[in-house]
Amino acid sequence: MSPNVWENQGGTTEPSVLARGDGFLLPMKHFCVDDFQKKVEYPKLEEAVLEYWEKTHAFEESVTSRPSDKPYHFYDGPPFATGLPHYGHIVASVMKDVVPRYWTMKGYRVERKWGWDCHGLPVENILEKELNLKTKKDIIEYGVDRFNEACRATVLRYATEWKKTIRRIGRWVDMENDYKTMDPPFMESVWWVFKELWDKGLIYKDYKAMHICPRCVTPLSNFEVTQGYKDITDISVYARFALHTNNDALGSEPVFAVAWTTTPWTLPGNVLLAVGNEISYVVVQVENTRYFVAKDRVKAVFGDADVKVEKTISGSQLVGMDMTYEPLFPYFADTEHAFRVVSGDFVTLDEGTGIVHIAPAFGENDYTLGKREQIPLVQHVTMEGKFTADVVDFAGLEVKPKGYPTKTDMAIVAFLESQGKVVKTEKITHSYPHCWRCDTPLLNYATSSWFVAVTKIKETLIANNEPITWVPSHMKEGRFGQWLAGARDWAISRSRYWGTPLPIWESDDGSYLCVGSIEELELLTGKKVTDLHKHKIDNLIIQKEGKTYKRIPDVLDCWFESGSMPYGQMHFPFENKEKFLSSYPAQFIAEGQDQTRGWFYTLHVLATALTKHPHPSIDVGKEVPAFYNVIVNGIVLAEDGKKMSKRLKNYPDPEEVIAKYGADALRYYLLTQPVMEAESMNFSEKDVRDTYNKIVNALWNSLSFYRLYATDDIHPKPTSHHPLDRWIISRLQHTLQAVTQAMETYCLVDATRPLGEFVTDLSGWYIRRSRDRMKHDQMQDVSRVALETLGYVLETFSQLCAPFIPFLSELIYQNTGERKSSVHINRWPTVETSLIDDQLELQMNEARLIVEKILSVRKAVSIPVRQPLASATILGNSQQLPDELVSIICDETNIKAIVWDKAHDDALSVQLDTTITKELAEEGRLRELIRMVQGARKEAGCSVNARIVLTLPAEYKTLSEQSLSKLKTETLSDDILWGDLLKLSIR
Repeated sequence: MSPNVWENQGGTTEPSVLARGDGFLLPMKHFCVDDFQKKVEYPKLEEAVLEYWEKTHAFEESVTSRPSDKPYHFYDGPPFATGLPHYGHIVASVMKDVVPRYWTMKGYRVERKWGWDCHGLPVENILEKELNLKTKKDIIEYGVDRFNEACRATVLRYATEWKKTIRRIGRWVDMENDYKTMDPPFMESVWWVFKELWDKGLIYKDYKAMHICPRCVTPLSNFEVTQGYKDITDISVYARFALHTNNDALGSEPVFAVAWTTTPWTLPGNVLLAVGNEISYVVVQVENTRYFVAKDRVKAVFGDADVKVEKTISGSQLVGMDMTYEPLFPYFADTEHAFRVVSGDFVTLDEGTGIVHIAPAFGENDYTLGKREQIPLVQHVTMEGKFTADVVDFAGLEVKPKGYPTKTDMAIVAFLESQGKVVKTEKITHSYPHCWRCDTPLLNYATSSWFVAVTKIKETLIANNEPITWVPSHMKEGRFGQWLAGARDWAISRSRYWGTPLPIWESDDGSYLCVGSIEELELLTGKKVTDLHKHKIDNLIIQKEGKTYKRIPDVLDCWFESGSMPYGQMHFPFENKEKFLSSYPAQFIAEGQDQTRGWFYTLHVLATALTKHPHPSIDVGKEVPAFYNVIVNGIVLAEDGKKMSKRLKNYPDPEEVIAKYGADALRYYLLTQPVMEAESMNFSEKDVRDTYNKIVNALWNSLSFYRLYATDDIHPKPTSHHPLDRWIISRLQHTLQAVTQAMETYCLVDATRPLGEFVTDLSGWYIRRSRDRMKHDQMQDVSRVALETLGYVLETFSQLCAPFIPFLSELIYQNTGERKSSVHINRWPTVETSLIDDQLELQMNEARLIVEKILSVRKAVSIPVRQPLASATILGNSQQLPDELVSIICDETNIKAIVWDKAHDDALSVQLDTTITKELAEEGRLRELIRMVQGARKEAGCSVNARIVLTLPAEYKTLSEQSLSKLKTETLSDDILWGDLLKLSIR
């Protein structure tokens, strides 16, 4: 076995000791590190902590040790296991670990159940590529049953890697008793949700214009569409339509209406032109051709050309003339009521010509206007995104081919140009929707779908947003609130295969039956049902009241499943009814910003619908949202600000980062970044390394120092009267206050940063200023009190930082006295206000500022700190500090005395007495010699209490007896010999 792997010593099943190849021993009982003087690889210690947690079942105990009647409910948004976890997943997992750990320590039972997202296009797309299935026709020929079973087999492809990563970052979650959205119990709960909405009249079928993916051949919901917008360059065309001038208003000469479009592929389906009733239009002559456009758009259309205005007419006047025009293409020239100029309230002067070309099969406004004008729907493009056979000159062409989206548009424009029907073309860069899974350009396409009538409950949705705490807060009224305000009905049916089937059976006469459970389906069909997937139930026929019902072929939008997750994970209402109701809604959820229009939204819609009075499906006494507190994270980018790319290798592998610096360093680094507040962050390995050095290593060294001098009879307690001890204890209480307040409001950045500030104070000031008090044998009382204080601070701080850096907190906790099996089973510490000393903290801040000023002046005059100086004068606006703090200043800066000069009201400044007397020079020389000997002791591997015989070069014979005596005391030297070089031997 590799020396880096922890193994059982003695071969016992439950070892009393964990042994590693480098010699470190960690007793299982209290998980203590025996030798803190050895250099350790911290990430390997984390591995040992993981093994300790597993052997002691620490996570399980943290849950079961809390009362079942005091639940804190957390919903975990399930990921797909069809890809490997990345930094974005780690960010989400850290959030989902910190908050439950905190509330567990607050005394709540926080069950954490892992889930897997299994259905939908992400899985289907993977199988299509692997099986070389290009179209839906290919899937049907391959066999829907074979295809779905292949999907089932690949869903958890990377589950092992996910479990490894989740374990390694220290996240506590039950991955063994997980739920899967493809399991029958989960799917049955989804059916129950659907049936409840059906019974409430919130499910309906309609024919509407919506975005479809021609590659996946299925509609997308409006919030799915928002996830795939990209800036692309398209070709736009100003096409001219020959108006029929059968009246005197436009004159008898030919005139052409000019309409602008960024989607030339829709022009073969044109049936109307729309104008604005209140817009002024003009007939202009340009190069002997007469055109009709909006008055305010003449310059935009014709630029610097010589334009002569002949007539002005309002849009309403034009509409009143029953103006018609020649079809641009001949394919649908016989369409009834078509090729007229009509009014449209959506026509604006922001762009284009003030005249809008209408193809009702493509676009919401177009579709609505076409219905109003009673135009038969001209659908010249298939759901696969190809021209129909009616479009004879372009039949079979993809209208928006992936990889070359302007190819067909250019062909259409060229065709029109050959017939003299183009005024001009332009390139335009605009935001265009793409399929969020396969990256194919979407089409706005009129088709049928099943919908949730979200608009019926929109006011309740908005009201239910009020009790939710959003982090960051602007999400509440901003991104989420605005989305709710503009909420539209939700298209939930998908013409796909791998998903939860819509539980709707239809008869030949158009009657419907909605099924809400497996038991109900079995009763209606007389068949045993063990699997609810499409290929298992499509052949189940229902005979009822003389009618034959067959299941409609569609499956549910996988976001409907996601929104049903609270019910599906517990198989509610078929099981766990009381448990579910006791903990509904969730206290906490967390995901990325994109989920404001995804999972957060669907959870909110379904919870509101299910609890809506007067007939709630889930009666908790009022209409409620699905969750009360939500943290929204941002995106992790590469260090250069670009998207992380495996191909470009522009970011370090997470496993390698953890192997170098440990999970605690990565966790703390991420928790202090704006990514925890829905903003983007540029990931930097250097910053992780800095975090390790400043936080993890500094804390580890603090613990190591404590264990170096603390004996078994040292019991941590905060009873010291020394100013440094009282100050660090007060700082600890204030840090506890700040962290607790931030955690109560779910502000993880505000909760984490004070921990780092405290570590700096602890290691960089308190321990450094307290070393001498703690390590000298002859000062037993002083040493004991200081060590008791440090032990108390470390023990309490280990509990305070446990949710954030769980590994190191465990190590600290287990090495500061007799403890419970884990720090994470302990209770969150309470603030002891009697230990807070605000005045002392202010005075200590002043003392540290003075130290900083003195050291700065020393550096400026090139006098090193090891050289004592007689005095320093403090000038300006500074309070005179107590003698005990003045002593600390003097000791830190190697100054004999401090003089206060308050005659100046200027900013704080310092003057040094730089006169170095013979006595001061010898003291400085002695200080440097002590430093050299201590370095030699360390290099020789001396223990802290080892006595030595010291050999000094003859040049130090000039030191006084008093100085030599002090040297012996400081360096634990029993004797001093004289020779040519500095040497030591251990007694």
